[in-house]
Amino acid sequence: MSTIREILKEKGSDVWSVTTENTVYEALSLMAEKSIGAVLVIDNNTLKGVMSERDYARKIILEGKSSKDVLVGEIMSPRVIYIDIDTNIEECMALMINKRVRHLPVYENNNLAGIISIGDVVKMLIDEKEVVINELENYINGRR
Repeated sequence: MSTIREILKEKGSDVWSVTTENTVYEALSLMAEKSIGAVLVIDNNTLKGVMSERDYARKIILEGKSSKDVLVGEIMSPRVIYIDIDTNIEECMALMINKRVRHLPVYENNNLAGIISIGDVVKMLIDEKEVVINELENYINGRR
């Protein structure tokens, strides 16, 4: 069973972040530039929250506010759920489903090691299942 460590080995451990004092527009610009759906909110090396496209849609667009006038600290999700780098993929998927989150910061020895998305987890699960299917087909067909 693969762990989050394997996901980060494949995708990298880059973490893009903003502060609570950045505007939502600045955060969205960074997200667009990096083709990501969420950024971590970090002040003074402390994780304060996560801001996602969902936060923007629900707390800016639907409320008729301007992303250039609102600070990230006003709309971020402050309750951050995170995961250990050695957690297995299926446990991670269950956590994301149960807590209804799409992005999880990853920690190793109390240090931020990266961030994963539900897409990363689904891709890894599908890749694992394809390997098992191929092995079973080879076994059934007498090819080893």
